[in-house]
Amino acid sequence: MEQHIPTPDSDGAIAEIFASWAAGLSLDQVPAGAKARAIEALIDHVGLCVAARHQDYVRAIIDSWDGRGNCTAFGQTGGFDMAGAALINGTASHGEDYDDTFEGSPMHTSAVVIPAVLAAAEQFGASGKDVLRGILVGGELMCRMAIVAPTAQHRAGFHPTAVAGAMGAAAGVAATLGMNRQQITNALGVAGSFASGIIEYLAEGTWTKRVHPGWAAQSGIRAALLARSGFMGPRTVFEGEHGFYFAFSAKSVPPDFSQLTRELGSFWNIGNIAFKPYACGTMVQPFIDCAIRLAREGVPIERITDITCRVGEGTVHRLWEPLAEKRKPSTPYSAKFSVPYGVAVGLMDQAAGLNQFTDTRITDPSLLALAAKIGYEIDPKDEYPRNYTGTVIVTLDDGRIVEASQPHLRGGMRERLSLEEIHAKFDANCSYGGWSPELGRQLRDYASGLFEAPDLSALAGFRG
Repeated sequence: MEQHIPTPDSDGAIAEIFASWAAGLSLDQVPAGAKARAIEALIDHVGLCVAARHQDYVRAIIDSWDGRGNCTAFGQTGGFDMAGAALINGTASHGEDYDDTFEGSPMHTSAVVIPAVLAAAEQFGASGKDVLRGILVGGELMCRMAIVAPTAQHRAGFHPTAVAGAMGAAAGVAATLGMNRQQITNALGVAGSFASGIIEYLAEGTWTKRVHPGWAAQSGIRAALLARSGFMGPRTVFEGEHGFYFAFSAKSVPPDFSQLTRELGSFWNIGNIAFKPYACGTMVQPFIDCAIRLAREGVPIERITDITCRVGEGTVHRLWEPLAEKRKPSTPYSAKFSVPYGVAVGLMDQAAGLNQFTDTRITDPSLLALAAKIGYEIDPKDEYPRNYTGTVIVTLDDGRIVEASQPHLRGGMRERLSLEEIHAKFDANCSYGGWSPELGRQLRDYASGLFEAPDLSALAGFRG
């Protein structure tokens, strides 16, 4: 039976329209591609949680958190309350910037929605199918929020994943718990006031970006549970005079609110989330592909005199400036948002995994000497943010010029990572986090079949 999707003219505010769809969603209506992305996202997510389980920023959260309960933070000892598990898993999965992203935007859906949904499902005894519904609903909302006003949140000084994440997590948890239209509408309204996250982390590569998805995840849980108990939020949280896009977006980018409801249920944006082959910022990745290709073609690093990258204007303030910091990152995290560092490590190591972003690696003198030769020029034809591309032009000491281009994001909709590649990434992440291959295989198998599980009681077996 075809689901009725309300229209703005006949059925109220945008939050109400989205809530009607979410409350009535049947998994039979979801295309195979969207379900496949959800499974891949879950596998990728739990592997990333394990990879970062010993990191100091994760330990700082655990040491500061006073809530204990029955919810699982992967690889951590004991149980946490819902908010704590969501905060820890969301931070761990995003902490190394190796998590999936919605292609064409800097929106990371899974690091927010999955930890929120898992914690709520584990706490309230929901099924694997309920989890799938929550991941799809919350992820779809975040993807749609990303294209209402592209680049507008960054231009206003906010992290899109952080501010939209509270809304996505609230929707995902509400769908998981089977909340009705009015409750979901209120959850979204409340979440709008819980949203937060500024991008000043760009100045020094400090830890605040890492915690944004986890904080959004626990905020969404709070908003959904408040709404389930009858707490009221504004119906016009999206389009209102003082709503989300008024508060968190640059006024130079007018919002297209139709993106939130257009083809809702018939076109799934979440099917276009991309999985990263490299452990760094999404927009750096095509340039690393170019660098690795040049290295494999035998470009002699010792003879390089200059490297120029052609870039989109909108990426400069995040990936290129201040240039001195980008050429010599002060922290491993700062290196993840530096094209000069990414290109240099791609040329020298022919890799850009977790081992390339450590305190030791970022201080290597020969690597920094190469990064110091790397600059940029703005390409007015660059398709950012609609498409992430990369061009690297190398000049050698004899005047010869060698060039490589990557026309799209590898791991995205134009060139997906295979399930085998996602499994290999998962295995490497579990190994990095200190888990045995056998325990890693058990977790991977569990995640692969979780959507068919009657409940999430088995999650407790994957604590530390």
